[in-house]
Amino acid sequence: MATIKEFLTQDHRSCDDGFAAAEEAVNNSSGDALALTQAFIDALYHHLDMEEKVLFPAFEAKTGMVQGPTAVMRMEHAQMRRLCEDLITAVEDKERYFGISETLMILMQQHNMKEEQMLYAMAQQHLAADADRLIEAMQAV
Repeated sequence: MATIKEFLTQDHRSCDDGFAAAEEAVNNSSGDALALTQAFIDALYHHLDMEEKVLFPAFEAKTGMVQGPTAVMRMEHAQMRRLCEDLITAVEDKERYFGISETLMILMQQHNMKEEQMLYAMAQQHLAADADRLIEAMQAV
């Protein structure tokens, strides 16, 4: 089975692909723009839930770090959710949609880099023995 870092990094890429498909559909005024935007948001929310409901609590329990990197990640997750709420209402307004999506893209890129380079490596270090169980639990969220 994959490592925690590999599993979650791959899920980042999957979310990125969905985001690109949604933006392309909006740019082309495609009839499936709303559905693709909602599919991206659903995938992103699932990713955030996997982290918040499984990874972060396990990491915090193992390390005792509750005001460290996971607190920052939760704050950024909340920002992403607010932007997604705005994004879904802007599908019919390209200029507004792309203003929101640009902000979201920058936030996601910076966030993913922090997770992939720091948090996931730390999680793998502390939770390697439980990786298979945690990945299964994340998939079940």
